[in-house]
Amino acid sequence: MSIEVSVRTFLALLFTGLVALTASAETWQHEYGTINLDAPPKRIIALNWAATEALLLLGVTPVGVADRDGYDVWVNEPKLPADVPNIGTRVAPSLEAIAELQPDLIVTSSEMAPASRQLERIAPTYVISVYKEGHRPFEKASEMLTTLAEMLGREARANTILADLEQTLNTQRQRLEEAGMTDRPVALVNFLDDRHVRIYAPNSLYQRTLDALGLANAWPMQGNFWGFSVVGLEAIASYRNSRIVVIDPILPGLADTLANSPFWTYLPPVRRNQIYQIDAVWPFGGVYPVKRLATMLTDALLEGGSDNVR
Repeated sequence: MSIEVSVRTFLALLFTGLVALTASAETWQHEYGTINLDAPPKRIIALNWAATEALLLLGVTPVGVADRDGYDVWVNEPKLPADVPNIGTRVAPSLEAIAELQPDLIVTSSEMAPASRQLERIAPTYVISVYKEGHRPFEKASEMLTTLAEMLGREARANTILADLEQTLNTQRQRLEEAGMTDRPVALVNFLDDRHVRIYAPNSLYQRTLDALGLANAWPMQGNFWGFSVVGLEAIASYRNSRIVVIDPILPGLADTLANSPFWTYLPPVRRNQIYQIDAVWPFGGVYPVKRLATMLTDALLEGGSDNVR
């Protein structure tokens, strides 16, 4: 065999190998650049609860999560196995703990911008912010779910999740319409104390649920990029036609305090027995809280309200 033929053969094999390598690696855009993966990741760390939720919905248990114990209190569903390690807080995760778990993918948001380069030295890092100025939470949460599904080769599962969510929303809306329960606006609140609430605005994740159920949001003003405003009860007193839905948790003794408050008992929704209370739903999550809120809110409205929290 001549030297010229040998060189041609070598170059051909080299080109074939490069093409195969390129074909096996996939690239995704994210907020801080691109991420390249040669194969579906198997050891994933989630640095916020929206990412944790998305992975669990896709049938993947993270090898580590931030604020692991808080997830069980505030998010609760989908369930996180008890043996998943905690790798620190969501605002200050431990780089050492992350590295020890030897991840092949880290999922985070722009809140971790100062540590992004350090994270990339440990493993490929996918940055997506569901909650950020100008973002629409449900759309960004859906994007995160479908992108992670592509990385994991679980696109069909993501499609099923989103289709099931839409079916749930349609079913709950039908229940409310048949009962004639879509006529009055709804104010979704968390009590901070006996005079102040966090009220969820039209730019919140919860708005997707209200829209789908055919319910008007009683609070018309935009909130911060997390989708809420902190206001005194007097700020919602003027929305006389609204129903108030209180989302757990509430402070111990709040029911007694409100029962003895002339201001609270004066509110029109209180006088109409249109105070409703539901279990905690994480307002800063992914797509799942939209479905969970829809079912609990519908059930509460159909069961009827009262003049106070429980």
